[in-house]
Amino acid sequence: MAGHSKRYKQTAEKVDRTVQYTPAEAIQLVKETSTAKFDETVEVHVRLGVDPAKGEQQVRGTVVLPHGTGKVPRVAVFAEGEAAKQAQDAGADRVGAEDLVTEIEQGWDDFDILVAQPQLMRIVGRLGKKLGPRMPSKKAGTITQDVAEVVAELKSGRVEFRIDRGGVIHAPVGRVSFTEQQLLENLITLLDAIIAARPAGVSGRYIRSITLTSTMGPGVKIDVDKALSALSKAA
Repeated sequence: MAGHSKRYKQTAEKVDRTVQYTPAEAIQLVKETSTAKFDETVEVHVRLGVDPAKGEQQVRGTVVLPHGTGKVPRVAVFAEGEAAKQAQDAGADRVGAEDLVTEIEQGWDDFDILVAQPQLMRIVGRLGKKLGPRMPSKKAGTITQDVAEVVAELKSGRVEFRIDRGGVIHAPVGRVSFTEQQLLENLITLLDAIIAARPAGVSGRYIRSITLTSTMGPGVKIDVDKALSALSKAA
C-alpha cells in the first residue's frame, strides 16, 4: 500500500491529532491544509451513538445548506403533465416518463439525482436492480408530488445524509474556496438537521465525534461540546 505523499505529510503536521478544535479553528485548518490544484470539497464525518443494525435507530434526512455545496447536481425527473413543465422551469436537466425509463434501461446515466412523482413509480420501479440506491426514495424526499420544489432545493444546495454501517454520517458542507463563515454556517445547519433526526429510542451521547476534512487533506477533529455550543448560539 502506498504511503502519503511528502506534501500531505507537510500539511498534516499543522494539525495536532491530540487536540479537538472549535468549529471555526477546524475550518481554518482545513482551508490551510488544502493544497490540491482543484477546489476541494470540504466534508464532515459525524459518528453517532446509534446501532445501525436496528431499524428504529436509522438516521436519515435532508437539509438545504444556506450556501450550497459548491456543486450543482444534474437532476432527472419522472413527471407528466403540468408537473413536468414545472420541473423544467425549476431547472431539471431532463424530464420524462416512459421515455426516460427506456433511456436509462439502455444505459443513459447523465444525472446525479432522480426525482419522481409517486404515480410514476409503477414504471420507474423496473429500474430498481439497475439503479440500486440511486432510485428515487420517500425517505430521501425524492418521491413527491411537488417535483418542482424538490428540483429547486436540490439545485440550491439540498444535501441528503444517512448513517453508514459504522454509524457514521459523511456529508459535504462546501468547497475550500468558500469563506470560513460560509463553511461554518453550512456545518451548523447540517449538525442541526442531524440532531433533529435523532431517533426517539436512542439514549446517552448522540453525537460521539465530528471530523472535518478536505478531499485530499488530513482530518481535523472538532470538539463536540464546542460544536453544540456554536449551534445553540446560532439558534
